[in-house]
Amino acid sequence: MRGMALADEVLIEAHENYQKQSYRNRCYVLTSNKVDCLTVPVLNSTRRQPVRDVQIDYSQNWIDRHLRCLQSAYAKSPYFEYLMPEIEVILNQHPPFLFDLNWSVLTLCRKWLRLSNPIRLTEWYEKTPGTGVFDARSRIEPGQYAEIGLFGPIPGYQQNFGAEFVSNLSVIDLLFAGEDMRTLGRTNPN
Repeated sequence: MRGMALADEVLIEAHENYQKQSYRNRCYVLTSNKVDCLTVPVLNSTRRQPVRDVQIDYSQNWIDRHLRCLQSAYAKSPYFEYLMPEIEVILNQHPPFLFDLNWSVLTLCRKWLRLSNPIRLTEWYEKTPGTGVFDARSRIEPGQYAEIGLFGPIPGYQQNFGAEFVSNLSVIDLLFAGEDMRTLGRTNPN
């Protein structure tokens, strides 16, 4: 989200092939005991499957697990009672495709962060984007830029658990903590 906050315009890749073991279907939250990975299971994704065609597997009880984890991790945070109901609405809509779920969550986070810079979906896949386009597609993967951050040093903020700051968590950790865009390094949140 920090890169999105800093950009004049954001392009979301809508025509790539789905990549397993990526942030496309997972995020990390800090609970009282550990960093927990919340994963959205998908149905039979193949190596060359377009990202917009990846279906969510609702035969697994992942929604309840995610909601319980978020409740456990953030129920005592300053903005839980305001933010959690909107997350529940999105999850309980059962969007059939992972891309649609991600788009809904992204839209919600942008609203909460008051991001108003233009965002649009790509119209086709370009292996190498044009001049002046910062391509973060293959750079945002679990484990990469863990300490320094892709868009510069990761500013710390007061998290719910532990004395030491834990980086690379979902943006909802920041939001439940009651932080705003200044935490992400932007001085004029619109």
